[in-house]
Amino acid sequence: MENFSNLFSKFPTISNKAKQAFASHLEEFEVEKGFLLEREGQISKHLYFVAQGSARSYYIRESRDITVSFTLDEEFVTAMHSFITRKPSYENIETMEKSRIYKISYDNLQASFIDFPELERAYRMILERYYIVLEEHQIFNKFKTARERYLELMQYRPKVIHRASVGQIASFLDMTIETLSRIRAKI
Repeated sequence: MENFSNLFSKFPTISNKAKQAFASHLEEFEVEKGFLLEREGQISKHLYFVAQGSARSYYIRESRDITVSFTLDEEFVTAMHSFITRKPSYENIETMEKSRIYKISYDNLQASFIDFPELERAYRMILERYYIVLEEHQIFNKFKTARERYLELMQYRPKVIHRASVGQIASFLDMTIETLSRIRAKI
């Protein structure tokens, strides 16, 4: 669980007792590329921590696969709307490569918050980061050119370019594969 010491270093106010209690609820597992962590139409029951590997969140509309986010090493992921509201998810979350993942159930996470309020504060900070990334992506897609979007992805999330397929990147950047290929050829 060495990755969790890195995670908790971002939250120095969490006591060792709270860290141990949180870790005791975690289930570790390894999956191959293409494993679905979450499925559209089901209620998200777990918060995942991708210790090693990567995943993408996507949905299908009019037979199109639309990537909405990427999760890389040492990041959390879940179908957040479903996880919070306890309603069926509209998205799928799929691993993009062999990955080592930890998960904690919604119920165990809530119980941890009652026993250790400092964990709830850390969770709030994770949610704030999630919201900021979501808002930035929304602005990013509405007000930037296709080239600017690709250059920003290269600058701020370069690992995505090496781990995701061209189609997934194009979908995430809201452009066609042909447009992405033209942009890449000019850089």
